[in-house]
Amino acid sequence: MPHLLILGGTTEASALAKIVYEQGIAATFSYAGRVAAPKAQPLPTRVGGFGGVEGLTRYIRDNGITHVVDATHPFAAQMSANAVAACAATGTQLVALTRAPWVPEVGDNWIHVNDIGAAAEALGGDRKRVFLAIGRMHLDDFARLPQHFYLLRLVDQPGPLPLPDAQAIVDTGPFTVEGDRALMEDYAIDIVVSKNAGGTGARAKLEAARALGLPVVMIDRPDLPDRMEVHDVDAVMTWLAHAGTDLGV
Repeated sequence: MPHLLILGGTTEASALAKIVYEQGIAATFSYAGRVAAPKAQPLPTRVGGFGGVEGLTRYIRDNGITHVVDATHPFAAQMSANAVAACAATGTQLVALTRAPWVPEVGDNWIHVNDIGAAAEALGGDRKRVFLAIGRMHLDDFARLPQHFYLLRLVDQPGPLPLPDAQAIVDTGPFTVEGDRALMEDYAIDIVVSKNAGGTGARAKLEAARALGLPVVMIDRPDLPDRMEVHDVDAVMTWLAHAGTDLGV
């Protein structure tokens, strides 16, 4: 019988977990442990890192994992690379459930950059009011630009911020174009910084920026090793049905 490991943390991972549970497929859901109160899942759940490629390889072997779905955030590059290496080492089937990246539309003013450091540089020296929609892990990269005001939207209370002039809003959405437009207007935002996470859950800020004529510093996705990728849960279930299992799905 197959035993599926879901590397989770995204909305798509939770949707997959629900269907896998309803289908009665043996599976384990794994959180990286970066959120204080992760969403409860219907599947057996583990929290925390594996210990690199070696640790994940050992976990796959020790727990009889036959299939891995990498449904982590598109910017969880290290975890995704580890999954590719560990599955190759163990001969385990792997698929990535990832959101299709956003693409600019008519009226968008995107400044494409390769990484967080380049995003900070793109803000320039003159004071700006920045909607910094990148999570809390990389705030230190912007601390060297203390002249800007930063509006942060985070899923957890961040504790002391490394930014001298900042306001943090704790919210998990879903977000609307109208709400994000009002937010940007209320805080007199000049520019938005965003990772190209894709999907619909956080797209509202891009549409709001377009409506207000604001530029967006768009951090492009990291390069990852070659792997099979799909963009919806149904495609994962089809993959499971044809990846050496006897599932009737």
